[in-house]
Amino acid sequence: MTKITFIGAGSLGFTRELVRDILTFPLLENAEIALMDIDSERLDFSLRAVQKIIQLGNYPATVTATLDRVEALRDADVVLTTILAGGTEVWRHDIEIPMKYGVDINVGDTRGPAGIFRFMRTLPPMMKIVRDMEKYCPNAILLNYTNPMAMLCGALQRQSFIQTTGLCHSVQGTAQMLAWWIGAELEDITYTCAGINHQAWYLDFKLNGQDAYPLIYKAVTGNPQIYDVEQVRNEMFLALGYYVTESSGHNSEYNWWFRKRPDLIEKYCTNGTGWNPGEYAYILKEYQWNESSWKDQAMQWFADDTPIDIRRGLEYAAYIINALMGGELYKFNGNVPNTSLITNLPQGCCVEVPVLVDKAGFHPIHVGSLPPQLALLTQLNAGIEEMAITATLEGDPTMIYRAICHDPLTAAVLSLAEIKTMVNEMFTQNREYLPQFKHFNI
Repeated sequence: MTKITFIGAGSLGFTRELVRDILTFPLLENAEIALMDIDSERLDFSLRAVQKIIQLGNYPATVTATLDRVEALRDADVVLTTILAGGTEVWRHDIEIPMKYGVDINVGDTRGPAGIFRFMRTLPPMMKIVRDMEKYCPNAILLNYTNPMAMLCGALQRQSFIQTTGLCHSVQGTAQMLAWWIGAELEDITYTCAGINHQAWYLDFKLNGQDAYPLIYKAVTGNPQIYDVEQVRNEMFLALGYYVTESSGHNSEYNWWFRKRPDLIEKYCTNGTGWNPGEYAYILKEYQWNESSWKDQAMQWFADDTPIDIRRGLEYAAYIINALMGGELYKFNGNVPNTSLITNLPQGCCVEVPVLVDKAGFHPIHVGSLPPQLALLTQLNAGIEEMAITATLEGDPTMIYRAICHDPLTAAVLSLAEIKTMVNEMFTQNREYLPQFKHFNI
């Protein structure tokens, strides 16, 4: 029997869909599912949802729910983390303070000033989880879904012996989108995708073994509806020649080109038909809407006789767990240390590359070098993340400031003096959540 523990199990949609996928594997159908969250009401909804899935599939699995992290982790084989360090009253300032200085943020959970402060707050609770794993399930694998992915995984990987990788929806999600655009089925697509989380690149994208990039170019340039779905990413593709993972909302923040002036936000970020990257503080509004409506959605879900299709989906984690337990070898894109996997990104930084997984664990695949036009931007963001990790582990606020000085969007908008004032204000706002810092003077 495989014990699979969810820390942050109150993420109801994620938990129920991933449990659905896990139990479809014969090796895992009798799994022990342990759910843990600090919110008892959300935890109860997740427990009832998993019980419903077990009932619908007639599985021999068992499920428990607890507010006690140690109880949930004890003797686990696999641990999944989907935590949030503080609610909107805490992290809204990551977005609102930069906006005072002219840094217009759409999401702010991955990199830039907002992502870096989110990382600094989230690392202490993540380290507590990992330290408990070292004591109570030292042979377990950690699959992290919490953002900011690259910085959290990079910090955990250098602080603990626990095998850790980070998983994101953007690689397989974007591959599916590009397949739709060229009228192909995903099973006929192969690709090599590598870089850093949310800024990985499809170095090749093939349909039945043939280069499909000409078809993507034709779709983007020849069909205004397709162009409009992802204006930011499509502009990046037309300029750089390769398609990037993750949405236009996120990627509009990771470079100098789209958010430094209101007219550019209006031109490239506001009029698309997909995710609206032009909306300031989109993530705050989305989160507040989810918080106000999640109970209604949950009750409606439970009211249906068959609230979920119990056929397996495409989420990586279930396939990974099956392979770890001795099932079929699986390849996915994961966040791992750069051991010369991408030769022109910093050694040791957290990269997102193809990884093979089997019963022995993770086996990252060597990619080589990124094309120079991709490497310049990716190197910069990877280097900033490395500085932020080192600064957080050492409790060095000056190095945090210096990292944010190089953030592309921030640097396109602010002077060094303005960045210093902004970062000081963000430290003042967050000081009670940053126990690793002994002082906050830059």
